[in-house]
Amino acid sequence: MKNLIAIVGPTGVGKSRLALQTAEKFNGEIINADSRQVYRYMNIGTAKPLPEELAHVPHHLINIIDPDEDFSLAQFQKLARRAISGVFRRDRLPVLVGGTGQYAWAVLEGWQIPKVAPDLDLRRKLEKIAAEGGGEALYKQLVETDPVSAQKIDKNNIRRLIRALEVLSRANESSYKLRGKKEPGFMSLIIGLTASREELYRRVDARVDEMIERGFIEEVKELITMGYGLGLPAVSSVGYRQIGEYLNGAVSLEDEVKKIKTETHRVIRHQYAWFRLSDIRIRWFDVEKVSDKEILELVARFLKQN
Repeated sequence: MKNLIAIVGPTGVGKSRLALQTAEKFNGEIINADSRQVYRYMNIGTAKPLPEELAHVPHHLINIIDPDEDFSLAQFQKLARRAISGVFRRDRLPVLVGGTGQYAWAVLEGWQIPKVAPDLDLRRKLEKIAAEGGGEALYKQLVETDPVSAQKIDKNNIRRLIRALEVLSRANESSYKLRGKKEPGFMSLIIGLTASREELYRRVDARVDEMIERGFIEEVKELITMGYGLGLPAVSSVGYRQIGEYLNGAVSLEDEVKKIKTETHRVIRHQYAWFRLSDIRIRWFDVEKVSDKEILELVARFLKQN
């Protein structure tokens, strides 16, 4: 049986750093499981690895589509499986890392994703609703029609909300009820990184300030100049939406930065709905108490045993 290391947990906890160390130490390649890092031109606002980090260790599923392209969970899973198979063929270790619960579990649990054809007319209608009022209206509609899916989808994840409503319309059933599972074909060690809520909030607040200093505003300006409007599901995510509102003159930069921090705190709380501290499949480590060295020792033992 082949082995895979997965590193999951909330935003800003240090997953990317540990993934780099793991790949370096154990001859690995990194498979991205962050739903925003798949997009080109969206670097600072998605906390994408730096160019030198991408060059130092092979990365997969980063910068693979443009912000106006459709990208489904099924597409991600197919590409992730292909990338993992390639890593195995090269006799290297795949390191799956990211905080998008659907992406990570689709790979780790071998989800059988329902093959429901897209409804382009419905998508355009729902995208218009989202462009006018954000994800709130779509989320409310999903709560009323498919509460099972609504519990798992972030209210600001426009693309996931649209797909859930689309599947419900086409199949007349929740996408979660339609989903089956199949053995993924590898043994996985799932490492969860966590910290106190106060520490997580402190880290992401500092990271938001750093993003502004690194040129996040200019990045959003460039996206708009390239024709990627703020109504696109990809560009309407946390951070990009608020900076867009600032550029439109609606609110001060200080107020929008506060909104980004508050919304990111909410994202962190939502991520724990996917990665539960009570989940015995996940080996949780508090980054305030445990060193990376201790975690890497666990990885070494897992690889030796398997």
